[in-house]
Amino acid sequence: MTSTAYSRSSKLPGGGPERRLPPRLMRSLTSKIEPKKLGVGLVAGCCLALLTYVSLAKLFAIYSPVFASTANTSALMQNAPPTSSKPSVLETETIPPQETLGSGGGGGDSADPVDPSEVPAGSEEPGLPEAAVTRKDMAGSDEPGLPTRKDDGDNAAAEPTNKPTAAAAEDKKEGDDGNGGQGKMTCDENGVDEGFPYARPTVCELSGDVRVSPKQKTVYLVNPSGAGGFDESGDKRLRPYARKDDFLMPGVTEVTVKSVLSAAVAPKCTKHHAVPAVVFSIAGYTDNFFHDMVDAMVPLFLTTAHLKGEVQLLITNYKPWWVQKYTPLLRKMSLHDVINFDAEDADDVHCFPAGAFVGLYRDRDLILSPHPTRNPRNLTMVDFSRFMRGALALPRDRPAVLGEAPGMRPRMLIISRAGTRRLLNLDEVAAAADKLGFNVTSAEAGADVPAFAAQVNAADVLVGVHGAGLANVVFLPTEAVVVQIVPWGKMDWMATNFYARPAAGMGLRYLEYYVGEEETSLKDKYPREHAVFRDPMSLHTQGWQALAQTIMKQDVAVNLTRFRPVLLQALDKLQQ
Repeated sequence: MTSTAYSRSSKLPGGGPERRLPPRLMRSLTSKIEPKKLGVGLVAGCCLALLTYVSLAKLFAIYSPVFASTANTSALMQNAPPTSSKPSVLETETIPPQETLGSGGGGGDSADPVDPSEVPAGSEEPGLPEAAVTRKDMAGSDEPGLPTRKDDGDNAAAEPTNKPTAAAAEDKKEGDDGNGGQGKMTCDENGVDEGFPYARPTVCELSGDVRVSPKQKTVYLVNPSGAGGFDESGDKRLRPYARKDDFLMPGVTEVTVKSVLSAAVAPKCTKHHAVPAVVFSIAGYTDNFFHDMVDAMVPLFLTTAHLKGEVQLLITNYKPWWVQKYTPLLRKMSLHDVINFDAEDADDVHCFPAGAFVGLYRDRDLILSPHPTRNPRNLTMVDFSRFMRGALALPRDRPAVLGEAPGMRPRMLIISRAGTRRLLNLDEVAAAADKLGFNVTSAEAGADVPAFAAQVNAADVLVGVHGAGLANVVFLPTEAVVVQIVPWGKMDWMATNFYARPAAGMGLRYLEYYVGEEETSLKDKYPREHAVFRDPMSLHTQGWQALAQTIMKQDVAVNLTRFRPVLLQALDKLQQ
């Protein structure tokens, strides 16, 4: 429908005949206008129109490739000549909005206009542009003559429309990080945790063009801005072990994250990876099952679970036997072979345009809590236990329920220990449990992780003295029962934070039994006036070494009269 708001009617209202001026009146009006003045007015009007056109033509022109950079665009808006050293295009030449850019190099010759509808998306044919370039696309271009374009919300460098040289193609392949080379590093350095004595280590997440040189122990980040928490030399040094312990850290290999201004000054890629990288250390307390879990496996799960196996692991302080021991779990973490970050004879430079993590996020020991930085996806220890059972193909997700099947005897596994904190009367405990209706077995955790995990998963109740062996609770079926025997010596904090709270976080049912003075082997080693009996907390305040030499070196023999009610409670929990 055509609007008549600003049109004049050709007829008077009412539909009457059109009124015309008499011919004599028209002649009288035109005779009053002198021909000379009319000519001068026409000339002046033409000049004014031409001046207006010249003044505004630059502002409404579509820029040619020579004005693609931010600097040249600014110069153009100031009516200044472009600073590009490339052959320029006359300012009066403009590219219509529906045309695309031709070749930007090789003498500056432009290609013939191409109908965008005839060019397939993502075409790699030399001379065929990927998309129409507008003035908005050119604003912010990093390279004169090579405009950028929007691609699904991410800035990506457009392919040059001329056929590149082999060297240029290789540079582009290495520098194409999906964000125009604008690398970024963010680090979580808030290691303070109120009420928990172990500070968390620094973890850095890198995005953009990331290149890893194991031989140089260096991760390069193409970072033109230089921002991201680097020091004056453009470095960030980390020891990527997932426990910040001053005693341990000197033994952890230091990894340098180096900020470089462009791909040209970064080392050349020899291997390309389509997945992100994770660089971490297995130094420190590893080879103790508890620490293998809390300092490696749980942090690795927390850092990589969302990647669904599409991640490349690079391990420093590499231990072949450790990697072999946990190969089934590492295979579940990553679908790709582990890379030895300590391989001094390897000159490979691994490139990760999908980014990288240097270090592992961690929470407390065997505990995962919601956190905006280290746990934004609200992963739980139930998720971790389910992951572990899946990695080892363990069949049981739930324990047996007492009374479900006639004659069913719930299975109890007692963890035995060959070193310290042995259960001295294990056979008597097993016999008492058998009389109460349990099917009892005992075993010591060994190097064969899958085999022992299968034994734990088969149990409905797990019993053990406080120690690393109890960390095998990660393999129990959800809602199984855990019984922790807590040695003498004010071990309340460790018992609660290492196993009681983690058991609750895994969806397990937890019971504990505190050993008395008469049930510990310490009574045969120290007089009752010794601090180990009189003031055991004073030993805790002296640090781990004092604790390890006294309280931690004890064995226990539980009082069966006192312990039997705990076994009955375990039976009750299996009926719930």
